[in-house]
Amino acid sequence: MKVFCGIDWAESHHDIALVNGAGELVAKRRIKDTAEGFGELLQMLADAGDDPADPIPVAIETPRGLLVAALRGAGRRVYSINPMAVARYRERHTVARRKSDHLDAMTLANILRTDAHAHRPLPDDTELARAITVLARAHQDATWRRTKASNELRSLLREYFPTFLAAFAGRTTNLTSREARAVLAIALTPTAAAKLTRTRIAAALRRAGRQRGIEQLAEKLYQAMRQPQLHHPPLVEQAMGEQARALLAVLDTECANADRLAETVAEAFRQHPDHQVITSFPGLSDQLGARVLAEIGDDRHRFADARALKAYAGSAPVTRASGRSISITHRTIKNDRLASAGFVWAFAASTNHEPARAHYKRRRDRSDRHSAALRHLFNRMLGQLFHCLQTGQSYDPGKAFTPPPVAAA
Repeated sequence: MKVFCGIDWAESHHDIALVNGAGELVAKRRIKDTAEGFGELLQMLADAGDDPADPIPVAIETPRGLLVAALRGAGRRVYSINPMAVARYRERHTVARRKSDHLDAMTLANILRTDAHAHRPLPDDTELARAITVLARAHQDATWRRTKASNELRSLLREYFPTFLAAFAGRTTNLTSREARAVLAIALTPTAAAKLTRTRIAAALRRAGRQRGIEQLAEKLYQAMRQPQLHHPPLVEQAMGEQARALLAVLDTECANADRLAETVAEAFRQHPDHQVITSFPGLSDQLGARVLAEIGDDRHRFADARALKAYAGSAPVTRASGRSISITHRTIKNDRLASAGFVWAFAASTNHEPARAHYKRRRDRSDRHSAALRHLFNRMLGQLFHCLQTGQSYDPGKAFTPPPVAAA
């Protein structure tokens, strides 16, 4: 009789439960999160009749970690079940809200026994694709942290040093540029900035890597730093300057991390066979294309069709119908990383690619808001990307965006 395995994982130990096709407990054990513990798990599976040609499937509440990596490395199908779904399954058997680690492991095993067809196993991505996933997500996190650090520093400067923000307002929309950070490092307060010479400003710009127009920019900043502004008391202003120094150090670190990870993920992405197909689409650079590949993977059987991928990305609408009430809204349960990359992708395509821009305008003319029009454009281009990856074709603008039919006169 077929056996199913459920694992309730924790930081230092894991509870294992094996059930047969009738829902009867075959074996249970608590193992440590070590190589010896993993060996005990394999022995349990072997004693339960594990067949290398048809290994016992495993259900667990996380898609990552050393235990999951070891199970996948052994060629075993691993199902990552959402903890909320596990809680709902548990309520099918008890209303007393009874809970234990062993009970959760039993519930996970029974999910596979009764509803394995409703859940997808973890995709069989290549090692390179999984490495790109790690790097792309790390770069995305570093970018978000950089934005957060920049916003914190901007908020502080707005409180006591608005003339610095005004000096760079026409050059950059944030404080992540090397020039802005280099100048701020020597002008942390309005009083210190007013004492700067043109020579010191020019030297800071050179340290930031600027090579052209240094004297002209230094003169512009020299005049901007001397514009009249309101001041805090000297001691308060100096204290806020020290706070800005600390935030600037954080921003410098996050900028360096984001730049280094951008180069690393781009280098890894260029080695992947799907690089040429993905980057043939308008708006998908090496970094953004790597983010898309990181979330959809390179397992061609992961998604049954383009509609499944669109639902996973949150670009396809969801319909809720009950009686006479029908509502069509955008999805809130989705892969947030892929949805975020898709928004940037659609914005870049609508800005630089004429067919995509025309499609965006048509959606706006139909009363779609900006975000809805971009989501619709992302939905369409994601379907095209799915088709191109399945067939090995590159992007063809002539086939991707056919012009709308012209109404007869």
